[in-house]
Amino acid sequence: MKKREQSSLFITLDSLVPLDHPYRKLDQLLPFSELNQTYQSLYSLNGRKEKGFEFALRTLIIQFMEDLSDREMERYVQENLACKWFCDMDLGEKAPDHSYFGDFRKRLGTLRLMEIFSLVRGSLQGMGLIREVFTFVDASQLVSKLTTWDDRDRAIKKGLDRFNNETTGKVAADKQARFGCKGNQKYWFGYKEHASVDMQSGLINKVAGTSADITDAEGFRHVCPAGGAVYADKGYGLKSVKTALKRKGCHDATIKRNNMKEKNHKKDRWLSAIRAPYERVFAHRNKKVRYRGLMKVQFQVGIRALVFNLKRLMTLGVDRITLCHT
Repeated sequence: MKKREQSSLFITLDSLVPLDHPYRKLDQLLPFSELNQTYQSLYSLNGRKEKGFEFALRTLIIQFMEDLSDREMERYVQENLACKWFCDMDLGEKAPDHSYFGDFRKRLGTLRLMEIFSLVRGSLQGMGLIREVFTFVDASQLVSKLTTWDDRDRAIKKGLDRFNNETTGKVAADKQARFGCKGNQKYWFGYKEHASVDMQSGLINKVAGTSADITDAEGFRHVCPAGGAVYADKGYGLKSVKTALKRKGCHDATIKRNNMKEKNHKKDRWLSAIRAPYERVFAHRNKKVRYRGLMKVQFQVGIRALVFNLKRLMTLGVDRITLCHT
């Protein structure tokens, strides 16, 4: 017993985390200390003891990497040794209350988060990992977890004839959520995520969140690359998209609609085959909305895109991102 007790004194948190654990790679990949210098003012050095920006950012990345709620994240930080190591905690240190994670999201805000995403994206461009030569563009639904039945009942009580996109802002719990439709088969209530992916590296180049009633073509302007060939489905086969592509100097590689004169079935089958690997990746992503309101949904799609890129970079074997401050 004495030998066991004596040996346990030399056990450290670092020794309990395997050398090949993904969190070790993630720790080296993103220069957290550089980001901390820019955003450390979000936490005051005076008053009650706080962990600071770097700790909060690390927990945010882990939360979305593991797809955890705030309460699940509190337990994960408390029980997972690798997570404690990654967040630079002591072995016996208690995890912050679940309200801590929501508080940090408020402090950081959507605009600052997108600043960080843009900074990392610019750095990846500088490293030659995002080149905008071939770009995959698509949009996917984000389904609100709020039930629409209560909203419909409120519409009836208010004497409204219908509960649709014209009236949902008056009665829905989430005033900015809307009904969306894709291909006359998929209907949902919530939002839409638009993304463009560099097809050479598989990294997300641009991302944007909109209400569900915004069409793919309307949302294209948010994620249009600066050049190169753009591969998109039939939803982008409109004149407005063609105009945007021409203005940016992009090559139109969108799949044409059946009623278009320039429709080429063989070419479109070839384009569909090229797009297929990227469509499969996005098809398996979580499509549930975490928060209410468009700005918070933009926060969700922004941090998910950042985490997606970090995971992709680890797969590609990139050791470290060299931040390029502009």
